[in-house]
Amino acid sequence: MSEEIFDIVNERDEVVGQAPRKEVHARGLWHRAVHVLVFNARGEVFLQKRSMQKDIAAGKWDSSASGHLDTGEDYDTCAVREVREEIGLHLTATGASRPLTRLFKIDACKETGWEFCWIYTCRSEGPFILHPEEIETGGWFTPDAVTKWMSEKPQDFASAFVLIWKTFLTMNPKTV
Repeated sequence: MSEEIFDIVNERDEVVGQAPRKEVHARGLWHRAVHVLVFNARGEVFLQKRSMQKDIAAGKWDSSASGHLDTGEDYDTCAVREVREEIGLHLTATGASRPLTRLFKIDACKETGWEFCWIYTCRSEGPFILHPEEIETGGWFTPDAVTKWMSEKPQDFASAFVLIWKTFLTMNPKTV
């Protein structure tokens, strides 16, 4: 299987070139990703524990689904694809009958691995089909439990998720 090719972007998140995944990560080039937070009717968030096979943040807890944009792909399309590939959840694009909702965007920084990230949310009760090469396990957690766990053991989480969760709580203070 050939290595993934990512779009490289500038400080305005405009595509300026392409490079293989390994090179993008090794050189710290700006690129694009999505993260999706899936909540159930009880207000719990589904988190995944990343597979030990992952090249970044292996074995760390992370968003419900996340991933890089393919070359030429837009953020919304990527979010729909990632929830389908990683947790087996079939959704439609934003604004449709079973939508993903765009929450906020985080600019590329050290914590995100130099990724511009759009963060999405959706509702689902599961059950999910976890992609074994991507995800070791997953579970439902109350927002209070995630916040407490993160304050006690931040090393258990992917650095991008720590930033995403703190930003999410700032924007949604009634969640906790």
